[in-house]
Amino acid sequence: MASISSLGIGSGLDLGGLVQQLVAAERAPAENRLARQEAGFQSDLSAFGALKGALSSVQSGLDSLQSVSTYTQRQSSVSDSDILSISAGETAAPGTYDIEVSALARTQSLATGSAYTAITDVLGEGEINIRFGTTDYTPATTDPVVAASYNSFAVNADKGAASITIDSTNNTLAGVRDAINEADIGVSASIVNDGSGFRLLLAATDSGAANSLEITVTESGPAGLSALDFNATTDNLSQTIAGQDAALTVNGLAVTSATNKVSSVIDGVDLSLKSITTGTPVTVEVTRNRDAIKAAINGFIGAYNSYIDTVDNLSAFDPETLQAGLLVGDATLRGITSSLQASLFNSLDGAGQFSTLASIGITTDKDGKLQLDSSELEEVLDTDFEAVSELFAAQGVPTDNSVKFISATSATAVGDYAVNITQASTFATNASAATTNFTIDSNNSLLRLKIDGVDSAELTLSESAYASGAALAAELQSKINGDSALKAADVSVSVSYDTDTDKFTISSERYGSASKVEILQVGTTTEATIGFAASSGTDGLDVEGTIGGVAGTGSGQRLTGSASAAMQGLVLEITATSSGSFGTVNFTRGLADGLNTVLENVLGEGNAIELRLEGLKDSIAGVGEDREKLELRMATVEERIRKRFTGLDILVAQLTSTSDFLTTQLANISKISINQNK
Repeated sequence: MASISSLGIGSGLDLGGLVQQLVAAERAPAENRLARQEAGFQSDLSAFGALKGALSSVQSGLDSLQSVSTYTQRQSSVSDSDILSISAGETAAPGTYDIEVSALARTQSLATGSAYTAITDVLGEGEINIRFGTTDYTPATTDPVVAASYNSFAVNADKGAASITIDSTNNTLAGVRDAINEADIGVSASIVNDGSGFRLLLAATDSGAANSLEITVTESGPAGLSALDFNATTDNLSQTIAGQDAALTVNGLAVTSATNKVSSVIDGVDLSLKSITTGTPVTVEVTRNRDAIKAAINGFIGAYNSYIDTVDNLSAFDPETLQAGLLVGDATLRGITSSLQASLFNSLDGAGQFSTLASIGITTDKDGKLQLDSSELEEVLDTDFEAVSELFAAQGVPTDNSVKFISATSATAVGDYAVNITQASTFATNASAATTNFTIDSNNSLLRLKIDGVDSAELTLSESAYASGAALAAELQSKINGDSALKAADVSVSVSYDTDTDKFTISSERYGSASKVEILQVGTTTEATIGFAASSGTDGLDVEGTIGGVAGTGSGQRLTGSASAAMQGLVLEITATSSGSFGTVNFTRGLADGLNTVLENVLGEGNAIELRLEGLKDSIAGVGEDREKLELRMATVEERIRKRFTGLDILVAQLTSTSDFLTTQLANISKISINQNK
């Protein structure tokens, strides 16, 4: 049998093109159906994606509305920003204040008395002991009779003392400078050349009269390091600038501050002093930040109205053009919108006098969009500023100042919860025996402690006959809080002396059962002289009590509602120092918080939109798989058609060959007949 190497050669027809047309005709209905399916799935995917995006924007628009800080922000202004600047925090009371500045705070600066020829000059070796406090120092004057005089020093109990070791590795002028700076103890060191040689400058990092330096050197080698002594016994350093407090008046009240950032005069307000006033007071004004609330409300309204536009586009139907939105009649879309509207327009349980959006001037127009009456909102803010925050944000409002709302969870139920404390939180203490001996010498200067579980190093009190128990208490507190291990762990104490009981008391500044003050080691005569002995002290206690009549869990000053009751997740801070009833806490969920819960359910893991999106993605993937199957089937169809046309092509080629043979034979027979007749 003849074979065909290329379809159509045998017949002379375009059988290859004919096969392609037949396969295309077979493919077209299925391919068109798959294209329509994919287009539909893609449209739905785009529609649900747009819906999800619009809902996410609404949720983002709730962030500021449900944040309590939005409603507690303050605005501030100052009449002369060259004199001072102002920053008002959430607790600042609105008001107007006239401020006059008569002095700016300065840091103390000291300089070595003699000049050195090079920064590599050796000073000496030993221990540099530094304390912070108030220095009574009379500088030298131009009168040759009046010389500099170091009169006295009073330690600042709130500043930790420190020691720096100088040995053969850092005993040069430059080495001492670097050792002081690397110690990071609140002193900066630098070297200057004043024309006659090099001098070491020491300056307190913190400004203020009570942050001046007392420097006592204990030498361990040849004399030289004592050039840094600056104390009541030896003042080898010269005071070039005295530590000074800032001085100002606020509405006529005289105030001093160790720094030029004054934060303890007007509650919640930080004043940064820049210059001295010259007769005209600076006017400072603090007001509630209404703009922040309006911006938060308008931001949410814009996001919600955009969502309504998206819903309208997806669900609209035009009867004239018969054009329908991609999600017209979709049950998921209807359900989500209904849930949002129910949460948004219902009256809020437990809120103040404003319990609906309409009550503060937010209503809907004919299209279902939100609109704000700004003048009505202004009146509401004038009437009850706090009630607006209760309408939107989840929060607890205590009736007693000893109770502070910290946080709640989504499981905390709305309601009024009575607060009853059976045990107030305390901090650990360790008290000495009664004593009136305030003299520290080499036999009672040693002290080693463990504060809140952190061991201190061996502490050495400054040897001196202290003028009072308060002065020695300040020394104790300064040395303990200056310990590097305690500082690294952010552990500190306060030390006091009670003149009624003649006892010192060391108190941890941490509340709760983790608060501990243990004295591990004392000097040989410490117990006999100042009354301290190795002892474990009295540990701190966690707060105990009930919230809503159910026992809570205490940790330090914080009391958390029972995990099995309505107030679960409610965290309160109790600053009361005694047991008893401390009013109630009114917890409200807020419209914004409730709406956010709805959106979390709609947009969270496993939600209806996500399931629809995943289903549509799977359907689109299924269309791709169907296309692959179609290609395989079309390949089979093409192969079958080609086989049939190949057989036909071979048959036609055979017939053509037979025809050509017969034609040739007949022509030959005709020629033979003609020749025979001649």
